[in-house]
Amino acid sequence: MAGQLHPPLLLSRQCCRVFSVINSQIHTSSGLAAKDHYKVLVLGGGSSGITMAARMKRKVGAQNVAIVEPSEVHYYQPIWTLVGAGAKSVASSGRSTASVIPSGVTWVKSKVAEFDPKNNTVHTDSGKKISYDYLIVALGLELHYEKIKGLPEGFEHPKIGSNYSVKTVEKTWNALKNFKEGNALFTFPNTPVKCGGAPQKIMYLSDAFLRKTGKRSKANIIYNTPLPKLFGVKKYADALWEIVKKRDLNINLRHNLIEVRADKQEAVFENLDKPGETEVYKYEMIHVTPPMGPPAVLKGSSLDDAAGWLDVNKNTLQHKTYANVFGIGDCTNLPTAKTAAAVAAQSAVLDRTVSRILKKQTPDKIYDGYTSCPLVTSYNTVILAEFDYDGQPLETFPVDQSKESRVMYHMKADFMPLLYWHGLLKGLWGGPGPYRTIMHLGMK
Repeated sequence: MAGQLHPPLLLSRQCCRVFSVINSQIHTSSGLAAKDHYKVLVLGGGSSGITMAARMKRKVGAQNVAIVEPSEVHYYQPIWTLVGAGAKSVASSGRSTASVIPSGVTWVKSKVAEFDPKNNTVHTDSGKKISYDYLIVALGLELHYEKIKGLPEGFEHPKIGSNYSVKTVEKTWNALKNFKEGNALFTFPNTPVKCGGAPQKIMYLSDAFLRKTGKRSKANIIYNTPLPKLFGVKKYADALWEIVKKRDLNINLRHNLIEVRADKQEAVFENLDKPGETEVYKYEMIHVTPPMGPPAVLKGSSLDDAAGWLDVNKNTLQHKTYANVFGIGDCTNLPTAKTAAAVAAQSAVLDRTVSRILKKQTPDKIYDGYTSCPLVTSYNTVILAEFDYDGQPLETFPVDQSKESRVMYHMKADFMPLLYWHGLLKGLWGGPGPYRTIMHLGMK
């Protein structure tokens, strides 16, 4: 019959089609990368890695860029503050990694196992060796719940949550909405931390929720932090202290969480001003911010500093020893807060730095340490903290950003996620620096 294929020919065509699909997948999105050398190799598929891959694609061509990342899902983590308070869904925070990696850029779906910067190579946990002309390290940081006695196994119990992990953020909301009466505890770790304002944001949101549901009079809200102050920048710290007093929140400075007895609903804190002295708090709910540290693969490598962070020049983001290695984001030893806003500003500087070095020129753009922390103080207000390396306010808008603002809340909850997915990850958003000048009529 006309148009029909004989079985052997049909089978042959089907096999060719299957082979074509497999071959396409190997060359575009699997750990079996099409080649072993790239002009630019990016390590890490978080916000830093994706934005730099997008920028490098435009600079050297997609076929010359690869990104090493094991995770199949990419999360917009700043929204987890609102997920933990029931204002957003956890599903809204995630997209497939394949969908955010710039088209044409090779995805090596593996973990970094070893650095060999002297030979311009990186080894992966799958046994692959990849060489590069230029390396961008964007590996983020690691959470260490296990450094608190009783965790992470304590999360199997109710009344305990943490907004820092996709596995535990919804447990925060469950603990809050099921709160009856007693202590509501919020903690900060004695380590560097990403988004240093997040541990207290959930406290303010919990206070607001308990007021809305008529349970606030039965709650004793406590925030224990090992730090000697509430926030690192005085202007915003002063504003936060006013909120703390007005809402009757209890702040204990120099208190560090060392143990959670989830079966007894108890938390143990050490007093850093009185070594050896500990105090046990009963809780009805607790939000734990875990200790954090540099990626294990960085520690002890020839790329780290004494503390294990990637050792880069704080102005240019170029590695201090290896001129063809660069760093961005949470894995670096840049002396500023670790936030997505910092990544945006850093990406613009790093883009310029790499451009200059590709042309055998000296880097000429300087990162001033800009970072931002939208301090969510209720379900409709935010204090937008913006500051530089020196802890000095570096505000974008011509208003006093230490005042609670409804507009800033909607920017945090609604506009910033769009800017993240469609601006930052596309390599199109380098922070508000240029707009700040316009907003302040060129005087700032």
